[in-house]
Amino acid sequence: MLLDSFLKITYPFMQGGMAQVATGRFAAAVSNAGALGIVAGGGRTSEQLREEIHTVRSLTDKPFGVNVMLMAPDIEKIAAVVAEEQVPVITTGAGDPAAYIEAWKNAKSLVIPVAPSVSLARRMEKYGADAVIAEGTESGGHVGELTTMALVPQAVDALRIPVIAAGGVASGRQLCAIFALGAIGVQMGTALLVSEECPIHENYKQLLLDARDTSTTVTGRSLGAPVRIIKNKMARSYLKLEKGDINRDALEELTLGSLRRAVFDGDKDRGSFMAGQVAGQLTRIEPLADIFSRLMQEYQQVKEGLPAL
Repeated sequence: MLLDSFLKITYPFMQGGMAQVATGRFAAAVSNAGALGIVAGGGRTSEQLREEIHTVRSLTDKPFGVNVMLMAPDIEKIAAVVAEEQVPVITTGAGDPAAYIEAWKNAKSLVIPVAPSVSLARRMEKYGADAVIAEGTESGGHVGELTTMALVPQAVDALRIPVIAAGGVASGRQLCAIFALGAIGVQMGTALLVSEECPIHENYKQLLLDARDTSTTVTGRSLGAPVRIIKNKMARSYLKLEKGDINRDALEELTLGSLRRAVFDGDKDRGSFMAGQVAGQLTRIEPLADIFSRLMQEYQQVKEGLPAL
């Protein structure tokens, strides 16, 4: 069973829970285009999140989800809101969702945590998760250490529940590889940033279109909080500070509001432009529906062209 059957959607794709980017309107557009749209809980209060959930429901009758950032200051309220709203799918990140899974499942939600390691994925299965998202370090934003190619097959072998891959997918060739590794589908983020419907600043989209294979870097490794972003003045300053005697206050001042400056202001120097390593593959802006159908067409062509083994 692939992700489309599992979630009752058209394509085996789900959208990443991109903070500041994944609005209710964007999630609805993704769902209407045939994938699973996700509303970002990160950076929102519980009531703001409730409003975004209502927005999704006003714009689509298709399944959607909410990404819960477990380090949110009002996580208890956020966890309660997604249960009260009976969100069809809940993904989680930046923490341990064990305390909330029972309530979410009682609300008839599918719970699908993000796991950057097999050990965490096993814990999620033990807690009652319906599936896990095995996220490789190729992804944009907060990342782990394992690559998608290494993590996904190990997670598939270790778990009884389905595994969804994330990180490093922007073409049908990569989708074919993901299925070969045993995953039932893909969570995508970077590839959707260049969609017509994505509500980020045009400068952000242009940086993605201009990106090469080496255009991203990871900041925050020394602090135990690695984040993959596009290289710019802010990223270089951050990495320079990390190499010296780490001044956490200086690093926090440097990054304070940097994601908002990227998403809303398009500040090429001071913004934190989160993006995965597939940014170098992005060549044009197109509708979400075209992105999804193209990926499936490419996948079918690649699959049919593989030599028989």
